[in-house]
Amino acid sequence: MIQSLESLHRAAQERGNRVLAVAAAQDAEVLLAVDAARKLGIATAILVGDESRIRAIAHDHGISLEPHQIVPEPDPVQACRKAVKLVREAGDAVMKGIVDTSVILKAVLDREIGLRDAPVLSHVALFQVPGFDRLLYVTDAAMNIAPDLEAKKHIIGNAVKVAHALGNPNPIVACLCAVEKVNPKMPATLDAAALVEANRAGSLPGCTVVGPLALDNAVSPEAARHKGIADPCAGHADILLVPNIETGNVFYKSLVFLAKAQNAGLIVGAKAPVIVTSRATASKPTAFHRPGPGHCVHQPVTKEYHTYGRI
Repeated sequence: MIQSLESLHRAAQERGNRVLAVAAAQDAEVLLAVDAARKLGIATAILVGDESRIRAIAHDHGISLEPHQIVPEPDPVQACRKAVKLVREAGDAVMKGIVDTSVILKAVLDREIGLRDAPVLSHVALFQVPGFDRLLYVTDAAMNIAPDLEAKKHIIGNAVKVAHALGNPNPIVACLCAVEKVNPKMPATLDAAALVEANRAGSLPGCTVVGPLALDNAVSPEAARHKGIADPCAGHADILLVPNIETGNVFYKSLVFLAKAQNAGLIVGAKAPVIVTSRATASKPTAFHRPGPGHCVHQPVTKEYHTYGRI
């Protein structure tokens, strides 16, 4: 089982080189990511964008453009469409360059050329927290604003598939809430109880769902014992299901900026990964899988990044 981003990185290298289509590639951080992928033997790129700016940025930063291919397209909307189409036809992953995320998502979800493959796309972030003994999966901190019960079932299913792909056959899913008791005035606790029942009934297979649980009791066995929580899974969560995007966003950024956690992420539900770099953190290479039958894509990127992909 993969328990660190370093081991994930090594697994990516063992799987070999993949082809990455980059939309609006005229961005220094994106080109640095592509260069890191090349040096690690993880990926080569098709750089779709303003060719003159791509070459100028590469020159200024000492980035080699070999053996990458450049597809000239100065218009960012068309660059996204071309990159997505390239991946649909032959590539392994698409990566966002200097363009709004909404623009590339529109191309990803396009009925004609897009990559959508599931009823719910959801974000799964992996965190390597200093001093913590395993990777933490956090979902959904970026895609679904206020998911209802049915959406949460899909979100759990997506995260579980990621965990399975990384070697965890039965991840523990904690439904995060402010309290451990079901309270009709707190909808998240009602959803948590319903998700636990769905898991016990077999409609959420491949995992163990617990909740409602506050964060401390989800990740700390000592805290769970102190509160007298008898569930043996309490304190041992692998996947943290947040009730809404506000909770997820705050928790995500708290881990990054306060706990100095390294992270990688993906939004599940497309036929191929779409990597979206963040401009909020410093350049740091990492890697990620595209799980599937005998098939993975592994991308080292700069900064934190997100991958939209089918699991």
